[in-house]
Amino acid sequence: MVRRIKERRSYYMVAIGLGFATLAGESSFHPVTDHPAAPPEIQATRSRAFLSSFRLPDTITFAGQQVPLDHWDVRERIEYEFYQFLANEGDSIILAKRTGRCFPPVEKQLAEAGLPDDLKYMLLVESKCISAAYSRAKASGPWQFIRSTGKQYKLRSDQWRDERRNLEMSTDAALKHLRQLQEEMGDWFLAMASYNTGEYRIKKLLKEQKVNEYWKLHHVRETMYYVPRIIAAKEIYSQPEKYLGLTASDLYQPLETETVTVEVTETRRHLTSVAEEFGTYFLELKLLNPEIRREYLPKGTHRIKVPKPTCTSGCSQQDEDPT
Repeated sequence: MVRRIKERRSYYMVAIGLGFATLAGESSFHPVTDHPAAPPEIQATRSRAFLSSFRLPDTITFAGQQVPLDHWDVRERIEYEFYQFLANEGDSIILAKRTGRCFPPVEKQLAEAGLPDDLKYMLLVESKCISAAYSRAKASGPWQFIRSTGKQYKLRSDQWRDERRNLEMSTDAALKHLRQLQEEMGDWFLAMASYNTGEYRIKKLLKEQKVNEYWKLHHVRETMYYVPRIIAAKEIYSQPEKYLGLTASDLYQPLETETVTVEVTETRRHLTSVAEEFGTYFLELKLLNPEIRREYLPKGTHRIKVPKPTCTSGCSQQDEDPT
């Protein structure tokens, strides 16, 4: 038996990273210049000229905190990540496009939690906005939770479901974790570093090195460049038109879905059967519900997302969403 939930809303899907989409063709970047057109033999080095045309601004803030760009080491670390993003044009364009689907629900949750909107840029560094992202450390999902931390925040992870892959559920858990880290560490830079490597390790190093801020802390390369990469991501992906030539209309748009309840009375029901019932197909159902690990649903009650039906001329007035 299937019971539709009356409340309908927009669901913003994060691509599941199946590896079937590739970026092909030449970049369309044409930096503005007052100089004459370059001779033919220099055309091959256009990308170098493009990169060097950009500079970090003199001042940057993140989550309400000033980034000490006047310190040579800090500027160099952030510039390194800044130019790494820009050097990979194809990846950066796709990443910017994904923010159109990935960011809106996260922005809503951040606002409701009263946390800085800038924290959303962590997603670009953690998982590239890919719900099915999985690391060698066995961290999973858009916020890259390991199983034990996910369990701490009540994210179910078993043979049937991995809620670390659900954007809304994992975001709720991540924001609780980040709030706790910020309250414990005293600022957002240390909180983000602790998210990456663990608060106990950060506390230990701060004590050993007799420093009290992230930018003076010596750590393994990953953690030393983790926060700079997030800051560089904010600078670029908050201004995709400036750095990547993309307008808001170029970004991937949110997908309209609704939540339905599926009652499975038999031992199990294949997702193909469920998909057909709601006018979709297996792959799309998996993309919309990345937390479902198997090809079927076990016996019981399940809430899943399906594409919102498009009302045609044959729809009756009562079939339309009252909102």
